[in-house]
Amino acid sequence: MKLRPSPAAVARLAPPVVAALARTWRFREEGSPAWRGLVAAGRPLVVALWHDILLMPLWRHRNLGVAIVVSEARDGQYLADVAARFGFDAVRGSSTRGGSRALLGALRALQAGRMVAFTPDGPRGPRRVLKPGVVAAAQQAGVPIVAVHAVPDRAWRFRSWDRFCVPQPFARVRIGYSEPLLVAPGEAGLAAGVTATESALGRLAAELGEAG
Repeated sequence: MKLRPSPAAVARLAPPVVAALARTWRFREEGSPAWRGLVAAGRPLVVALWHDILLMPLWRHRNLGVAIVVSEARDGQYLADVAARFGFDAVRGSSTRGGSRALLGALRALQAGRMVAFTPDGPRGPRRVLKPGVVAAAQQAGVPIVAVHAVPDRAWRFRSWDRFCVPQPFARVRIGYSEPLLVAPGEAGLAAGVTATESALGRLAAELGEAG
């Protein structure tokens, strides 16, 4: 029988452990700085990042009032509880469970001028295959997408579907941002947006020197 910790235990124990580890990391930002100008101007935007590298941007962008879309499954509750301790708000739902509710919550946050982050290959994969919900949210809200990726120089990898990444103590983390991507209307625009976002994530991984 596989034992899993309760959400209450994770919410209590995980944040201080993650914070203690993350305070030793050293970040270097690369790529486009345009997203910072959007935030400074109070402009909403959608952030797309792969599920396995989530921990690094989560720490880097703590306490910025970002809303993050998380699964309604138990694993999503773990993430929501930890993210809340770092100043994020959770929008519950995913492409497999509660998708319509998640999209509605994301649109409301975007209409309020906030950043909304999606892990578009979550919550169960396939790993690094982009589902269209992130692009649909940006299209319907009329806001740009910024792809984000992060690569540590040394890390542990979980034996999970996504090979979840935890940088080791004192890791140097390169974190990159794409130029804002605008999604054209209609089905053709949605399809092109999916391709462009997935390509942007792939380019960032290559530019940041990620090993295959």
